[in-house]
Amino acid sequence: MQPLIITAAMVGAEVTREDQPHLPITAEEIATAAAACRDAGASIVHLHVRNEDGTPTQSREKFAEAIEAIRAKTDVIIQVSTGGAVGMTADERLQPVSLRPEMATLTCGTVNFGQQVFMNAPADLIRFAQELQMYNVRPEFEIFDAGMIQNAMQLAKAGLVTPPFHFDFVLGVPGALPAGAKNLLFLTELLPAGASWSVAGMGRHQLSLGALAIVLGGHVRVGFEDNIYYRKGELAESNAQLVERMARIAAELERPLATPDEARQILGIAIR
Repeated sequence: MQPLIITAAMVGAEVTREDQPHLPITAEEIATAAAACRDAGASIVHLHVRNEDGTPTQSREKFAEAIEAIRAKTDVIIQVSTGGAVGMTADERLQPVSLRPEMATLTCGTVNFGQQVFMNAPADLIRFAQELQMYNVRPEFEIFDAGMIQNAMQLAKAGLVTPPFHFDFVLGVPGALPAGAKNLLFLTELLPAGASWSVAGMGRHQLSLGALAIVLGGHVRVGFEDNIYYRKGELAESNAQLVERMARIAAELERPLATPDEARQILGIAIR
């Protein structure tokens, strides 16, 4: 098996300080959390940013501040979110791509998201892929339902994305594909040969699906964006605490952790 890539999704767009008092918000807080996650075993940071009042933003300037602060502290791969928050326009969501981060997410279809709709029309998928291609940013395909894998492969057929392909299965969002072992196995069987994948289980599913991914040869995403608890009724003390737990499970299963440079090799990103 490949060394395990742990992605730390530390901020997101939904969680508030009222939900999770340890949520990092400022650029310095995000950078400090990123360094702690790297020390705990993460090799990718999935990056959202916030305004001073804690509200989500896709501001290019806010992303630039956070990226600069992270790079000053650690060597993790920085993967910016182009999902932003539900309701943002494509123009808003694409702002951080022009900063030329090493990676960015590319959500591969429209999906119900709780009581809202996360819109990703076919024309938007093409535009996002073109933007990532223009700035030489490696995409991570965000998959909320099975048909989105085919949408990603249509982008490949059009020459807008190139291998190696990396998919992230986001399971357990209300309105999207439920979290569960059978659904995870089903999705892995639909992938093109040679693709790598990770899983982001929502809430309590973060632990069980992450452990299953380690066994199956996939990779893992953890962090406050997807889950704010360490165990039922007990808030996690930090994002790094959630990374550490996955690292311990991987060690027990004798799966080595990928360093950021090893993750770059797996994902087809040039080592700086």
